[in-house]
Amino acid sequence: MREHFTAIAEKIKNLDPVEALRYFAEHYAGKIVFSTSFGWEDQVITHMIFANDIPIKVFTLETGRLFPETYYVWNRTLDIYKKPIVAYHPNAELLQDMVSAKGPNSFYESVDNRKHCCYIRKMEPLKRALTGNTLWVTGIRSEQSLNRHDMSNLEWDEQNQMIKFHPIFDWSLDDLKEYIKINNIVYNTLHDKGFPSIGCAPCTRAVAPGEDFRAGRWWWEDQSKKECGLHATT
Repeated sequence: MREHFTAIAEKIKNLDPVEALRYFAEHYAGKIVFSTSFGWEDQVITHMIFANDIPIKVFTLETGRLFPETYYVWNRTLDIYKKPIVAYHPNAELLQDMVSAKGPNSFYESVDNRKHCCYIRKMEPLKRALTGNTLWVTGIRSEQSLNRHDMSNLEWDEQNQMIKFHPIFDWSLDDLKEYIKINNIVYNTLHDKGFPSIGCAPCTRAVAPGEDFRAGRWWWEDQSKKECGLHATT
């Protein structure tokens, strides 16, 4: 698959996001998935997929620690589009063992504990969600984080041995907001309260004007350790 990567990138370079999603859905039928966490970006892509009846499986990671606002958006999205969003939950035994040994909030105590929690609640379920697929669609945008500026809208994911496609990679935040407004797309109201990035409730706070995009995630840690591993680039 990796050897065809350059040719694939050439074929989609002049396509708009919906056209590109259609192309991939046709060429990787039954082997393409989109992961949503119900943020701005993901709601836009969900709309593109569902409103245009593009046959791409949409899934989410139900960590068990999401905001009430996130669950509201999830339910409203199901109500509006009448299409399924597959939920992947943490392995019950792994989660039970971690909470029994360390308590429910051990992620505040050390980076290792936080990464262990992220592994159980996100990484292990993600592996299950990606298994058997060839292409993974995501809502990553280039301006979201400094360590993502060297990426492009199409990349090879060495860790998961699959292609990753970011259909709105070059969009600005204003582009997102305008698309949401024009298409009347339901979105998480926490975005209006200073939450540019919304994850698990205990690990996410609002950011102040001028703060880095990721400052609201795992704010008690060093800035260089802000990724959970879902979108590792190495």
